[in-house]
Amino acid sequence: MTDCGCDKAKAELEEYLHRELSDEDFRDVAEHLANCGDCSAEHLVGMTLTLKVQRACQEVAPDEVRQAVLRELERREA
Repeated sequence: MTDCGCDKAKAELEEYLHRELSDEDFRDVAEHLANCGDCSAEHLVGMTLTLKVQRACQEVAPDEVRQAVLRELERREA
C-alpha cells in the first residue's frame, strides 16, 4: 500500500467514518491516518461528531409531540 496523502484522506473522511469506501481505499485512508497527526486529529473530530449525532438520534419524542407532528403532516397533505 502507498500513502494516499492528506488531500485524499480528508476528501474521503466522511465515507471512511461510515465504512462506505472500497476495501482498498479504506486501508489506504486508515494507513494514512495512522501516520499523519493532522488527519488523525480531523478523524477524531469526525468520529466524535458522528457518535454524538448517533446518540442524539436514539431519543424518542414524547407521544404527544409525535402525534402533533403527524397531524400537521396529514393536514398539509390534504
